[in-house]
Amino acid sequence: MVLSIVAAVLNEAENIGPVCAEMAQAAARLPACEFIFVDDGSTDGTVDALLAARQAGVLPNLRVLSHDRRLGKSAALRTGIEAARGRWIATIDGDGQDDPMEIAAMLDAAQQAPGRPPLVVGVRLRRQDRLSRVVATRLANGLRRRLLRDGCPDTGAPMKLFQRADFLRLPQFEGLHRFLPALMGHYGVPLVCLPVRHRSRLHGHSKYTNLNRALVGIRDLMGVMWLNNRTRLPRRVTER
Repeated sequence: MVLSIVAAVLNEAENIGPVCAEMAQAAARLPACEFIFVDDGSTDGTVDALLAARQAGVLPNLRVLSHDRRLGKSAALRTGIEAARGRWIATIDGDGQDDPMEIAAMLDAAQQAPGRPPLVVGVRLRRQDRLSRVVATRLANGLRRRLLRDGCPDTGAPMKLFQRADFLRLPQFEGLHRFLPALMGHYGVPLVCLPVRHRSRLHGHSKYTNLNRALVGIRDLMGVMWLNNRTRLPRRVTER
């Protein structure tokens, strides 16, 4: 299989139906692919909504995985990626803010890139969020880019596309998904940035506040800097 599309969801019952419908439309522009939703301990009807979408034939090849408790977005993405059958992985949020139609262009960019297969990041040019969140995200991205020198203007963007094998080389920790450009770049994975459309959330609200994002983000940033500094990789390996 060429592609697996992975979404981590938490209490998104109202958004599941329209998001699955859009993904079904996007699938017509994609090679053979599967859709994997990982429920990260939801307490609403998220899982029921996913099973209903599969049973109704909206996404007949939908796979639904569930955590027994909330572990965080990075853990949920890893669960889905470990279970995936595709060579390429596309990640997307389940709140309707991302447009799955963008995945086709991201896959084309990855497959046409010269040399080593890249990490493709969908950069949100016009954020459709509260002003406070937009400002906080810009400050966080600026700090990460300055300290990690990852070359990515929107490193926390939900829409990313990469080889499954490249992701599984990385150590697992909560917050990993926000540092893929720096971590994969350290392993020699080139970066491609593509502008993508960003939309207002369909229903509900973000699971994070600006304060907890900032506090956790600073700790994670220091950890990634330490990790990259302590990772030693050969330029090439010769077998004799």
